Amino acid sequence: MERLPKIALPVIFLFIAGVIIVSKSAITIGSGEAGVLYRTFAGGVVTDKPPMSEGFHLVAPWNKVYVYEVRQQERFEQMKVLSSNGLEIQIDASAWFQPKYDVLGKLHQEKSEKYVERILLPAIRSAARSVVGRYTPEQLYSTKRDAIQNEIYVETKNIVDDQYIQLNEILVRDVTLPPTIREAIERKLKQEQTALEYEFRLVTAEKEAQKQRIEAKGKADANRILSASLTDKILQDKGIDATMKLAESPNAKVVVVGSGESGLPLILGNN
Repeated sequence: MERLPKIALPVIFLFIAGVIIVSKSAITIGSGEAGVLYRTFAGGVVTDKPPMSEGFHLVAPWNKVYVYEVRQQERFEQMKVLSSNGLEIQIDASAWFQPKYDVLGKLHQEKSEKYVERILLPAIRSAARSVVGRYTPEQLYSTKRDAIQNEIYVETKNIVDDQYIQLNEILVRDVTLPPTIREAIERKLKQEQTALEYEFRLVTAEKEAQKQRIEAKGKADANRILSASLTDKILQDKGIDATMKLAESPNAKVVVVGSGESGLPLILGNN
């Protein structure tokens, strides 16, 4: 009985030590995450093997695992850049990105967990300054927004592709100009729209006038041709034909009297 405490204490100590070791060694990688293993006594960051996948893992207690989110992420950024004529423009953009899974160890070793702040965001700002500097405020405000978005994406991707970052998209959500510049552009666009509307009306009126001239000319030509073909003999023959048709109608009660030199007969009643 006296030896029981002497046996129990080491057992308890070993049990506690085991619990601590297991708790330090057990690593759970969540959904959409991956782990980078750092071996304290065996070369540091593991870069020659794929990262640790989702699930439960046991590692030596003196090693450490750095967990990264490898799903697509979004980062919103506001930037003040200069246009081609030196005016300050605010760009609100979102970047869709994720670390490259197969080289996650190199990303951690060379760029660290702060790769977004150290690599991605500076690359986006640099690309935005370069792209926006090629356009005027009017182009940024109206016609070139989609082109600017695509150019910022391409230039940013060229920077980060060899930095172990996968850039999926850059979305330009808003372009904010100084109020005076925006108002001036809106006035100019309104004036241009009014001018285009006036020009459209002129063209429409000219086409309508041309149509009326063509129709009038056609009628005049038809009347001239008809007048040239109507002789006195033709008119007299047509009058006789009309009189005969009226006379042959059983229900007609018509009086037709010739006039001028036509000499048309007189018809009374239905006989």
